[in-house]
Amino acid sequence: MSKLKAESKPLTEPLPGGSGPGTSVVVEPLLGGSLQAPPQFFESTAKRFTTLRMLGVGTPRSKWWLIPVPAYLITHPTVGPVLVDTGLHASVAAQPAANLGKLIARFARPRIEPGRDIPSQLRERGLDEGDLETVVLTHLHFDHAEGLVAWPMRRTYVHRIETEAPYAQVVSGPLENAELEVLDGDEGEIEPGVRWMLTPGHSDGLISLLVDTDDGLVVIASDCVGPLPEYFDEMDLPEDFGPEREELLRQWQRIRDLDPAVVIPGHNPPVELR
Repeated sequence: MSKLKAESKPLTEPLPGGSGPGTSVVVEPLLGGSLQAPPQFFESTAKRFTTLRMLGVGTPRSKWWLIPVPAYLITHPTVGPVLVDTGLHASVAAQPAANLGKLIARFARPRIEPGRDIPSQLRERGLDEGDLETVVLTHLHFDHAEGLVAWPMRRTYVHRIETEAPYAQVVSGPLENAELEVLDGDEGEIEPGVRWMLTPGHSDGLISLLVDTDDGLVVIASDCVGPLPEYFDEMDLPEDFGPEREELLRQWQRIRDLDPAVVIPGHNPPVELR
């Protein structure tokens, strides 16, 4: 397998080509909170005792990583704003256990600064709640979908495989209040210039968004790309990584074959390939 080197850079503003004349689509990052996790959680292997190590047993909290919970705002020239993933709900700032349950709150210690939830950040950009009509969920793990409760009755895209997964119960309430657009198959189009493809591995129904900008293709890969950016740079994972290793490598190659300008992982800085 070829090894392509890429430079990881923090994404703090709209991607190039998204703000000038002739703009097609703009992709902008949003920070929807943060979590804590032991390093082993992102370096899963098939070795014995892996599960306990992944849960942080034997690793002091001072060594755990602080993980950003991102969301993305796509501004489309004809359909308006599209929110990709939702971050954490504002109530997590005050009552994480009441919102997410005691187990998740104790393990991940989710946090979000008061006034920094996704709806507040959209208002700062001049978007009222009624301006957002479309949400896309890359998958239904709580750190990507829990904030959906703030967007009832919105057209919400998610793959059918995710809706049938056991962990979908964590966000079952918000899903029931959404106007679900259930995706089937391996790929499709949400709007002109915004496509999706099924990229399993991290979860069976995870989708990556393919966004056409003036400066090239941007892939919002979510947790398909990870757990550490250097793995994607090298297009390789440790041999004992785990049962999802081969599937992830296949999906990474599919993404590379699209010749994207930028790939945005779920919890790491974007990777610029040009």
